[in-house]
Amino acid sequence: MADLFRILVVDDEATQRELVCGYLKKQGFEVLAAPSAERALELLRQEPVELILTDQRMPNLSGLELLKAAQAINPETAVIVVTAYGNIETAVEAMKAGAADYLTKPLHLEELLHKIRRIREQCRLYEENRELREALQERHRIEGVIGESGQMLEVISLVGRVAPSEATVLIRGESGTGKELIAKAIHYASPRAARSLVRVNCAALPENLLESELFGHEKGAFTGAIAARKGRFELAEGGTLFLDEIGDLPPHLQAKLLRVLQEREFERVGSSQTVKVNVRILSATHRDLEALMRSGQFREDLYYRLNVVTILLPPLRERRQDLAALMDHFLKLFAAKNGKSIRGFSQEARQSLLRYDYPGNVRELENLIERAVVLSRGDVIGGGDLPLTLEASEEKSGHETQLTAAVEGLERRMIKEALARSGGVQTRAAEDLGMTERALRYKLKKYGLQGEEPDSSTPPES
Repeated sequence: MADLFRILVVDDEATQRELVCGYLKKQGFEVLAAPSAERALELLRQEPVELILTDQRMPNLSGLELLKAAQAINPETAVIVVTAYGNIETAVEAMKAGAADYLTKPLHLEELLHKIRRIREQCRLYEENRELREALQERHRIEGVIGESGQMLEVISLVGRVAPSEATVLIRGESGTGKELIAKAIHYASPRAARSLVRVNCAALPENLLESELFGHEKGAFTGAIAARKGRFELAEGGTLFLDEIGDLPPHLQAKLLRVLQEREFERVGSSQTVKVNVRILSATHRDLEALMRSGQFREDLYYRLNVVTILLPPLRERRQDLAALMDHFLKLFAAKNGKSIRGFSQEARQSLLRYDYPGNVRELENLIERAVVLSRGDVIGGGDLPLTLEASEEKSGHETQLTAAVEGLERRMIKEALARSGGVQTRAAEDLGMTERALRYKLKKYGLQGEEPDSSTPPES
């Protein structure tokens, strides 16, 4: 790794500069040299270096001034400042300004090498951590949290604001709207991102198993408990626990969850020993929790503990502005996943997908696109690659549209005729049509008939 670690030596004394450069080159480092801070800054702007070793006392710009200017160019560049013997005040000032370390004259080359190796190891660890964070962000990139509509932009903004906090968050929305994706977005944008995100579906497990799954159990706590086991709360220690379908949590477990939220402690099943936990709680539901509270099926105190911040995900049919972007995103995703070169949708397929109502929301759209990609024989998704249910829905929608248009046309004609018969008197026309005058005024506005004259071809009744 030494050949990848570039050091810039800055000293106005040529003898000292050459001595240090020669020594570092023998140790296998790539070394640059500068006789002044000004020249050092020129080199820094041309190519990156990992470490600057600079004398403090130099003409024009000092080592401290070089330190501050170098940080402005690249904050990740480490700096060692060399000060005169006994000048501890300057060394302290250098460390406060962000220097990685300092040395005093006369230089001890072995001490210098020790400090450089320590800084190089720190740089290596920092780079590994940076790469790991980037890999995690890519691995946990929130697929489907895509939106150009006002509703989704507000959701994304709210995620960004709530993620750095410790607040409990309740994510609400219909099935398939992406509640788990939002929970992931919050976790991986939070200070807890390096720890675990643990998920529990409260509706997927029987009541007797759910308690053990959440809180763990001791050996012999129940039939089949052949060994002690940690629950999801302990597994999420330091991280985030996502309780999906929280509206299905049984009443007695609601009480235990409330205690964890209040006291940050619980007991495993079959144990009296208290376990302390540091966990952030995110929860989600598609159910009407307020109705469940009124019927006594959900605790009001737990509701308010979980509902510090609410994120409401709109159904896909209410954010149709996002459809095109989601379609293109899933097409690219599944084409790459299945090793296919698909460049887009035919006009027929695109229009069918844009007109569909998606009762299953984003999840249904995702499944439709994946299916189409897998079945497609060409480089374009065509109408034949879409399921028949989509075509039937579109045909039904078309028939409904035609029927609605026919009814509205008949209604408009009858209103015009009634107005003609009444000589434009709305009270008489409404009575003739069997509706209230208020309803007639609404229809006149709807069909743009407010400013029309009565049809002279139909004489008004006397």
